[in-house]
Amino acid sequence: MQSICAVEGVKAAGIKEGKFGLALIQAEGTAAAAFTTNKACAAPIILMRERMRKGYLTATITNSGCANALTGRQGISDAMEMAAIAGEFLGVKPETVGVASTGVISRYLNLPLIRDQCSRIVPALAHTNDAEIAAARAIMTTDLTEKHALVERDGFVIGGICKGSGMIAPNMGTMLGYVYTDAEIGQQDLQDALKSAVRRSFNRVVVDGDTSTNDAVFLTATGAAGKVPMDEFSSALEECCIILGKQIAKDGEGATKMIEILVRNALTEDEADLVARTIAGSPLVKTAVYGEDPNWGRIVAAAGRSGAEIDPDIISCWISNPFIRAQVCDRGVISADLSDAKAALSGDEIRIELDLGLGKEQATAWGCDLTEKYVEINGKYTT
Repeated sequence: MQSICAVEGVKAAGIKEGKFGLALIQAEGTAAAAFTTNKACAAPIILMRERMRKGYLTATITNSGCANALTGRQGISDAMEMAAIAGEFLGVKPETVGVASTGVISRYLNLPLIRDQCSRIVPALAHTNDAEIAAARAIMTTDLTEKHALVERDGFVIGGICKGSGMIAPNMGTMLGYVYTDAEIGQQDLQDALKSAVRRSFNRVVVDGDTSTNDAVFLTATGAAGKVPMDEFSSALEECCIILGKQIAKDGEGATKMIEILVRNALTEDEADLVARTIAGSPLVKTAVYGEDPNWGRIVAAAGRSGAEIDPDIISCWISNPFIRAQVCDRGVISADLSDAKAALSGDEIRIELDLGLGKEQATAWGCDLTEKYVEINGKYTT
């Protein structure tokens, strides 16, 4: 089993028909969630912000192909109907069903299709590898691959799936995430752990700098494994979310290279975070990586406009891939042959390291290069 169906008490199923998919995940337990910061948020976000206050879920239902965003009162009603459809077929209370949507903005849901698909996938719900793959594929839009993560610790496991490829900004993105654990965790502790994990994972992923209307991450704890140390759980949850976040960055729309940005020796973690996310989102940095152009000045320039405290005269910078690491700047002074730096930009995984030389804190962000394919995909997204 790859991820969520490695967690006791989790069943999944999904179907994808053209652009339109539906996924069901059934798991009962204490629950927490994190949502988009975009004020133009989708109907499911509005509904679930209210319902998640109870901190309990029995299932989630997710459709792909239609975002149910900017759809007014009808959108809210349709999101409630989605929960009711799942509740009816699963035999659970609708208010305990998490609802999410992804796809084209400002289109109404096809509820008859959702009902039909739900009736066909409920009998397929299973605690198997194939079932979770079907669910992960059902929620994909422009994603090229499904995304899974599993973190195992002594006495408990955490598994997750997610979707996300474009409209990804450093405040989550057009991403939906479903994370499950067999640990027994109280609701407030679960919410606090998720908030921290999201801050250090999904909130540090940048594909194009656009914050989605539909971002949601749901975390459910079935409690089957009993109580576990909170610090160990929080660490494992962060690891799981980082694994998923990196897969989103690697699968960015039109991307050919995944970029990891490590900022070290900042005054605070928040400032390191700010610098890393700014570099990850810079179109000039992203296009330079795509063209394998070692223009490291763009990296430092992005850091300089981040709003964090920096001193360009003491910054050091490295560019690397799994086979070569080139220092391009040593405390503000050019320090490498550009041919070495260009070689470090080859391959599909690139790392940029920036030492600010000001403090002791660090942060990592993830992104991807920006290619012509991104324009092609998004220039024709609704047609």
